[in-house]
Amino acid sequence: MSTYDHYVTEVKADTWDVPMTGAARFSWEYDNGRSRLLDLYQRGKDKQWDATKRIDWDIPVNPANVLEQTEELSPIYGSRQWEKLNQAERDNLGMHLSSWLFSQFLHGEQGALTVAARIVESVPDLDSKFYAATQVMDEARHVELYQRFIRDKIGVYYPINDDLATLLAEALADGRWDYPYLGMQVLIEGLALAAFGVHRDMSNNPLVTQLLAYVMQDEARHVAFGRLALRDYYAELTDAERAEREEFLIEGCYLMNSRFRAEEVYQTLDFDVQECMEFTDKSPVQQAFRSLLFSRIVPCVKDIGLWGPKVRHAFADLGVIAAAESDLESLMQADEDLAERIDEAKYQAELAARQAEVDQAISEAAAGV
Repeated sequence: MSTYDHYVTEVKADTWDVPMTGAARFSWEYDNGRSRLLDLYQRGKDKQWDATKRIDWDIPVNPANVLEQTEELSPIYGSRQWEKLNQAERDNLGMHLSSWLFSQFLHGEQGALTVAARIVESVPDLDSKFYAATQVMDEARHVELYQRFIRDKIGVYYPINDDLATLLAEALADGRWDYPYLGMQVLIEGLALAAFGVHRDMSNNPLVTQLLAYVMQDEARHVAFGRLALRDYYAELTDAERAEREEFLIEGCYLMNSRFRAEEVYQTLDFDVQECMEFTDKSPVQQAFRSLLFSRIVPCVKDIGLWGPKVRHAFADLGVIAAAESDLESLMQADEDLAERIDEAKYQAELAARQAEVDQAISEAAAGV
């Protein structure tokens, strides 16, 4: 059976074709790579993993409550629309919200896969090509695992969100080599990394926690890659060139601010969409969630040098300017450390289970069983 049979609404084309411009750039300089990028490349090689083996896929997941949260965290909890629903309808809403969320994660990762491949082609420096090649493999793995999670644990898919599709198309369509970096590595990956982190920390389901933590371990390297590559390049731009990037960045931030509103879910379920959107926009829980989404983008933008008055004004307007003081290095190191702790806890649990089996066998032998 085709994936298309499991979309909640019709996907009209077999492929989404995005026209691309720009040159494939080759470099004949093989010796003078930047040490930090080459170190990142080595980490990218060392940290490859198999989603089939590393994740405990046998752990059950409730499609109606994937994160095993309380109902109070539903985006429309307490609204008139919410109060009209019986429990079965609330469970169905939970399933659709989970399907929508993880579908956007899935589509974003396919976008990252395509953009990473584009970076290998278009970036002028060989050290960047090396690292981007490891990211291509990372993104393929992320597409694989999110697709499996939706197929096996939820059962239905949502099409790509319009705001995400717009930013992806704009990042790919521009022929300048740094635009895919800026659109994907800084904006889309930065926002996704924060969203993964919020849902990882909210999750009470071990499979979901593993999945998000392991993806974040990779994404922390991807964001670091974008920072390293763009910081050097943007320091050399003219004021006019920097202004063009800042305009693209600002437009992308407003698109990303709307990305997680899940409007398509309320349309699909035939709810009062305007009422749901107004309630969600005013919800303190959802406002806090949206502000957290920029916790990785804002300090990264400041670090790469796109920090003009218009950018600062946009971040202030979005209510996220305070994130500029976040320690991005510490946040990303914490993401990597958490994934390692999960692995260690799994190893210790397996060791304890094996020891219990040995102890039982010894006891039974001593008792003459």
